[in-house]
Amino acid sequence: MISLTLAEIADATGGTLHDAPDPQLRITGRSASDSREVGPGGMFVAVAGARVDGHDFVDQATATGASCVLATRPVGVPAIVVDDVTAALGNLAQHVLTRTGAQIIALTGSAGKTSTKDLLAQVLARHGETVATPGSFNTEIGLPLTVMGAAESTRYLVLEMGARHQGDIAYLASLTPPQIGIVLNVGSAHIGEFGGREAIATAKGELVESLPSAADGGVAVLNADDELVAAMATRTTAAVMTYGTGESATVRATDIQVTAGRASFLLHTPGGSAPVHLRLLGTHQVHNALAVATTVHALGMDTDHIAEALSAAEPVSAGRLQVLERADGVTIINDAFNANTESMRAGLETLTSLAGDRRTVAVLGEMKELGDTAQAAHAEVGRLVGDLGIDVLVTVGTTDEMTALADAARPSSPLRIESADDPDVLLPLLNRLLLSGDVVLVKASKSVGLEKFANILHAEVPA
Repeated sequence: MISLTLAEIADATGGTLHDAPDPQLRITGRSASDSREVGPGGMFVAVAGARVDGHDFVDQATATGASCVLATRPVGVPAIVVDDVTAALGNLAQHVLTRTGAQIIALTGSAGKTSTKDLLAQVLARHGETVATPGSFNTEIGLPLTVMGAAESTRYLVLEMGARHQGDIAYLASLTPPQIGIVLNVGSAHIGEFGGREAIATAKGELVESLPSAADGGVAVLNADDELVAAMATRTTAAVMTYGTGESATVRATDIQVTAGRASFLLHTPGGSAPVHLRLLGTHQVHNALAVATTVHALGMDTDHIAEALSAAEPVSAGRLQVLERADGVTIINDAFNANTESMRAGLETLTSLAGDRRTVAVLGEMKELGDTAQAAHAEVGRLVGDLGIDVLVTVGTTDEMTALADAARPSSPLRIESADDPDVLLPLLNRLLLSGDVVLVKASKSVGLEKFANILHAEVPA
């Protein structure tokens, strides 16, 4: 990371130093908005949220090793005081970018952002020093904090951009102007807030609108198999490169095969063809891999090296089709970081593919933020459970949506259906239910709380 003095941070943010006897003190550690994650010598970003005010956690942050605080009021320790912490953090990120020559690559989409970002970062690391968004830090807070992790020597900066409203991605792109923009898909995530897939497409397309022209090196990487994404080609002056399974795509896959949940395919780029054998779970990872291949092809990597790097890449972020092997022979697929209709389908299909002839157990919680489509979407998932021949369904929660899911799955025989009112009663239920050799998918929106539960289930082996 780039070392910054308190005086430099104050100047970049328009802030005022308080309780800081040494304005030349340097911030040399990890900065974070979570007091538990600040590194020694780092900066604590005190964000006042709807439920938690970061200013209340200054003592914990300094105990962890924070050297200063970015805050809206004096806090009794070295601080840069600003009117708006979020805006100041964005200004600071822009300042850091002036100190590094990193090429910015941004990506967005309704599903698969984090998996694709992790995959892209691993492939690019073979090409040059790379810094990428940790986890899903894809907001107006997380993105600038990622930028602050860059160094003068960083060659590539890979930034995941999320959106809940129109204008969110345009704002993020204004802070960190990308040269390459990747749009993965337009699905149902946050459809209740946006009001429809077309509105989501409008928001996601803000990324390609932010790109420089083709003459200035801008490249838009678009999913040719998603009509709403492919249509974004008309919204940019950047060069357009597409990926998919059709012959018209710039980069494409043929001969796709899935064995034990993992896909292999023949990769075709304008530079040639090469086989890819993914280590990541899920057929949907083929499109994620194609997005990565298209991007690094645009950066000059040859096809054989792309295929080799894709085949060597490992899962990185927890809670996204993460395989946990329990000591008693139960396999747990933790895919509970978040959920929408598309990712539910991907998770369930992966469950059946990985399991083979072993018994399959789907532990499913509610998909949030689907608006008026919620009950129909949950019923669709229930029918899919039956169509895939899953052996046991365990629903978590008592909402109408979960009832709709169970009711839609119920006609499937001999499907066994169990229910848990909440995650607190789920563990004893599963301990009675699970048998050695079972493969269990744990999947729900993050707010349901099953992501941490999957780790508890992994550690809990019945006597």
